[in-house]
Amino acid sequence: MDPLRVERVLIYRLGSLGDTLVALPALHLVERTFPNARRILLTNIPVHAKAPAAQAVLEGSGLIDGYLSYPMATRSPRLLARLGWQIRRFRPQVLIYLMGSRGDQAVHRDVRFFRLCGIRDMVGLPLGDLADHRFDPATNLYESEAVRLLRSVAPLGHIDIGDLSSWDLRLAGTERQKATEELAELGTARFVVTAIGGKMQTTDWGEENWRSLLQQLSAHMPGHALVMVGAQEDFALSDVVSAGWEGRTLNLCGRLTPRETAAVAARAQLFLGRDSGPKYLAAIAGVPCAVVYSARNRPGIWFPPGTAHRNVYHNVDCANCQLDVCIEQRKKCIMSITVDEMLQAALDAWSAGQQKPAA
Repeated sequence: MDPLRVERVLIYRLGSLGDTLVALPALHLVERTFPNARRILLTNIPVHAKAPAAQAVLEGSGLIDGYLSYPMATRSPRLLARLGWQIRRFRPQVLIYLMGSRGDQAVHRDVRFFRLCGIRDMVGLPLGDLADHRFDPATNLYESEAVRLLRSVAPLGHIDIGDLSSWDLRLAGTERQKATEELAELGTARFVVTAIGGKMQTTDWGEENWRSLLQQLSAHMPGHALVMVGAQEDFALSDVVSAGWEGRTLNLCGRLTPRETAAVAARAQLFLGRDSGPKYLAAIAGVPCAVVYSARNRPGIWFPPGTAHRNVYHNVDCANCQLDVCIEQRKKCIMSITVDEMLQAALDAWSAGQQKPAA
């Protein structure tokens, strides 16, 4: 297969904001490998209001040329037949499989489906060693999902995951201008950006913890403003927890697209938040992050790229539970993280980025 002669590539990646952002280096590599191809993303349309679709993240980047909707968890022969017809109509020559491990049986089922759609060349199937995140005993961390994806597509070549250009969303001038307009009332003030909302109960650190943390942090960062980002559903809670911030506050929840949020986050001195997609929007712009984690996943897999961040994670006996809702253990992993721990993490991350110029 001559990559320069490939005209049509189908990329398979499900998920919303965070799942899309961790695939950015792999998507850049696909673009570089198949520069003359039309690249279509097969992805789901999230039904949760706090889960932006991949199209809202990638539209305008040039990494993807179009989208096909995958009907999540469907067993409907009619819907699958329709999807198969759409894929056959596109006639992809190569499939780039950027899915996480769902077990060999599920992967082989997908392979059979895509072969029925006429695709013969497939790259990235998560089988064997590619299905698992490697563990580093020196750091006690697992490799990130972004790194595992790049291992899966290694036949396409190499890309430097430590280079922020490998994470470039290629924001448009209009998106940067929107950020300028929304931040105008802050003047030249430096600011912290925070995102405390999310769709999973297990990653919710609690209103009182956030309120106390922000109040204490503001005393250490005099003159700094606080900018809150997230979905419209996060607006009221963000107002409540920011009430004790000593400086100016600006609540932008529900007012920005994911890409406009990235443009705002890129101008911050510090990102503070929970384990959700917005942390990546700050990290890929080189903004240091302090993030509070539940132990629903193994440590490291969903940590943001970069070395200046402070990721606070307590490894408990029920870690890697994969739960969206934790009742029996009462979220003992994330609720055992103290305000003092997060305050120190925020100050350490901020110290790493104090030389960042003001917006």
